[in-house]
Amino acid sequence: MQTKVKKGTIVIDSEKCKGCKYCVLTCPQKCIEISSSFNSSGYFAAKFSNPLNCIGCAMCAVVCPEIAIEVFVKD
Repeated sequence: MQTKVKKGTIVIDSEKCKGCKYCVLTCPQKCIEISSSFNSSGYFAAKFSNPLNCIGCAMCAVVCPEIAIEVFVKD
């Protein structure tokens, strides 16, 4: 029996993000990095940089203090 791997995707609201890097440090698949450009508040926001590896675990959303990340999972 083969285990089916879930695929996920996330949406990061860069205007809410304050660049704390909690999501970057928490993501087990290394799907998130910090952007090289500022948001309108002057923070380097997180960005979804490796979507092919996302498994939709939602750890990034759980640790985000600004509630700036939405997770979507498809089977």
